[in-house]
Amino acid sequence: MSKPKVAFICVHNSCRSQIAEALAKRDYSAVFTAYSAGTETKSQINQDAVRLMKARYGIDMEADQYSKLLTDLPTVEIVVTMGCNVSCPSLPCRYREDWGLDDPSGQSEAAFLTTMDQIESKLADLAKRIEQGVI
Repeated sequence: MSKPKVAFICVHNSCRSQIAEALAKRDYSAVFTAYSAGTETKSQINQDAVRLMKARYGIDMEADQYSKLLTDLPTVEIVVTMGCNVSCPSLPCRYREDWGLDDPSGQSEAAFLTTMDQIESKLADLAKRIEQGVI
């Protein structure tokens, strides 16, 4: 069976979805293929997220990630919305869930680190369910 394609979606594809894509690629590339996108784009990934991902994980998100639109994605099997707090974008898939994460943009470093912790935990759970064939 081929690895499912998972898309992490938020409005601007500049922070939470980018963090999820980067951590998923680092930790779960054997389980699923990770993508991220949004309904709008920003000119660059959130610079606080970039800085903290480098400091905490040694991941340079700007090396191979950029803000993408939903239309830039391949066909995906699983969609994870990050907690849009607006009308979440729709994308065809076989399974969808919302992680309900607050956007740390413009907040303290602690808010970003908390969001990263939440994403790490949710990624581990998602990978486990994919491996078990639950989703």
